[in-house]
Amino acid sequence: MKTSLSMSNSLLLILGLTLTNLLWGAERRVEEIAEIYRVAATLAASNDHQRLIQSVCPENPRVVQDPIALPAATRTPRSIPAIENWYREPAKAFDELYFVGTNDHSSWAVVTDDGIMLLDTVYDYATGDAIVDGLIKLGFDPADIEFVFISHGHGDHHGGAKYLQDEFGARVIMGAADWDLVSRDTRNPAPRRDIVATDGMTFDLGNTTITLYETPGHTEGTFSSVVTVHDDGIEHLAMSWGGTAIWPRTPTEQVKLYIDSAVRMQNLVQNQGVDVLIANHLVFDHSREKLPIL
Repeated sequence: MKTSLSMSNSLLLILGLTLTNLLWGAERRVEEIAEIYRVAATLAASNDHQRLIQSVCPENPRVVQDPIALPAATRTPRSIPAIENWYREPAKAFDELYFVGTNDHSSWAVVTDDGIMLLDTVYDYATGDAIVDGLIKLGFDPADIEFVFISHGHGDHHGGAKYLQDEFGARVIMGAADWDLVSRDTRNPAPRRDIVATDGMTFDLGNTTITLYETPGHTEGTFSSVVTVHDDGIEHLAMSWGGTAIWPRTPTEQVKLYIDSAVRMQNLVQNQGVDVLIANHLVFDHSREKLPIL
């Protein structure tokens, strides 16, 4: 967004949160150490990352029971909420960056003279109204969508990809592990396997470049993006963290992957001069508050 956040503080916060996550659930002495880290992370969060703190290391974490695996045929179909419960007007954030998501889930359209690139979709039921009609309202043609980058294989991010493939011939990019994850999804339409993301892969359209970085942790195949954007012609670098949260009882090896990814992104932010944070959920970059101000 135009009001940038401290990227280094953001990633230091993530490190604090994940350390807390690793320490929960042990004996009292370890719980006391965990509380020290939780307080430190809360201070680092300040006013910018309260939702991240609340989701990753709440003050009184509940005990999460191990889920019982159900056969795919017994899973409850996803309910479709009324449009007034999720619809959000599209909005411009930068010269070529537009929000075309819902009240909860972000889809970012990078619009250039040579075509449109999307960062994530939303659930399939919202894709027509939020993304397709949103682009039309903004004065663009959804048939110009060239690439759809899926940060990770959860339905709230890949759900609309198949529709965009079928209707407009968009190319879908996702990490190999999450292509496999999506193929097992019985609640959301799975896109045809298209482009497999690799670390450092770049896509250029117009005067805009998107670079993909492998950042596992939220899922095994999570990818984050660094995007060239402009504000009245002045160039900035925006980062979209591919999978923002992890939770208590996350397997230790997965938490370690998340920590390594956070360290990696911190280094990228510092070395490349990233100065803008965007997210694939509005609660993590305060899009709900910032977009109306813009």
